[in-house]
Amino acid sequence: QVQLVESGGGSVQSGGSLRLGCTASGYTSGRNCMGWFRQAPEKEREGVASIDGYGNPTYADSVNGRFTISQDNVKNMLYLQMNMLKPEDTAMYYCAARQRCWSGGAESLRASYYGYWGQGTQVTVSS
Repeated sequence: QVQLVESGGGSVQSGGSLRLGCTASGYTSGRNCMGWFRQAPEKEREGVASIDGYGNPTYADSVNGRFTISQDNVKNMLYLQMNMLKPEDTAMYYCAARQRCWSGGAESLRASYYGYWGQGTQVTVSS
C-alpha cells in the first residue's frame, strides 16, 4: 500500500517562496508517476505539476515559470519549489502517485490519473 505524507506548507507574503515535500513509501518495483494538486475552498481540485516515470515534468499554465517539481528517487521524495507566490496560490496542496507509470503530459494533471493521495498541506499567501 502506497502512503504519501506532505510537508512544508505554511504562510508567506506575496512574492515569497515555499518548498513542499512529499515522502512516499510502500512502492512496488518499477517506475511511478507523481503529481502535485491543490484545492481552494469551494473550488475543484486542480493539477499543478507532475513528473512522469522518465522524470519529465508537466506544469499547469498558472504556475509555469514559478513552480518547479523535482524528485529524489533514492529518498523516495517529491518536491515542489514554489517561487513568486501569489494570493491565488492559496490552497491545500496534495501529493499524488500512480504506480508502474511511464507517461505524463496533460493527462497527468487530472486527479483521476492517480490512485494514491496524501493528506495535504496548507499554503497561505497574503497580499
